[in-house]
Amino acid sequence: MGAVSYLNTKPLVYGFEKGLMKDDAELFFDYPAKIAAMLLKDEIDVGLIPVAVIPKLPEYHIISDYCIGASQPVASVCLFSDVPLEGIKEILVDYQSRTSAALLKVLLRQHWKIDPMLTDTSNNYQQHIKGNTAGLVIGDRALVQRHQSAYIYDLAEAWQQMTGLPFVFAAWVANKQLPEDFKKAFNHTTGLGLQHIDEIVSAIDFSAYDMKAYYTQNIDYKMDGKKLEALGLFLSYLL
Repeated sequence: MGAVSYLNTKPLVYGFEKGLMKDDAELFFDYPAKIAAMLLKDEIDVGLIPVAVIPKLPEYHIISDYCIGASQPVASVCLFSDVPLEGIKEILVDYQSRTSAALLKVLLRQHWKIDPMLTDTSNNYQQHIKGNTAGLVIGDRALVQRHQSAYIYDLAEAWQQMTGLPFVFAAWVANKQLPEDFKKAFNHTTGLGLQHIDEIVSAIDFSAYDMKAYYTQNIDYKMDGKKLEALGLFLSYLL
């Protein structure tokens, strides 16, 4: 199994790190697009993947009641700029997540109605966010970038303004049918960390953002009916 190596996944992998399912599964970490590519190539059976990848899978099964979602501003998926939206000429696009890049394109077209040049990036591109060149930054680096940029446009918040729905960034997806007893144990394990948020926060050395607020207010981990509705709507934009 593959999961994302960002702070936002810590509650979802807490159970595995405490030894649950150690005899049933092997879990490792990488950035979102890499985990997605491995699931597409059948190099792993389950991944916490960017949901924009789902239509590319020949077969997919969402196997957990928990996800990386947001019902309020998410704080860690944002468009950062020195100038207001209408002054942006170019956007440097984070290479680590397909979902955030796809969501950005939907918002540019449907919500903000601007048409800047989009430029793919590699490492350390944040230093080039200046003047009328903005940047889409995700994950832990976005929480740091919040201290650097004059204008912050939260993509989850913009989606909520546009649709009235929450947003799902990543879900636990299998590329094949798995046994029911495995899925039951998996669901329990992925939800366990939500009962131990204070313990998780106390073990994190990260001063750029209030992690208790991040886990309890910005990220909404429950995959409920509204999020499934939002996921369906988002995927329809990608067709």
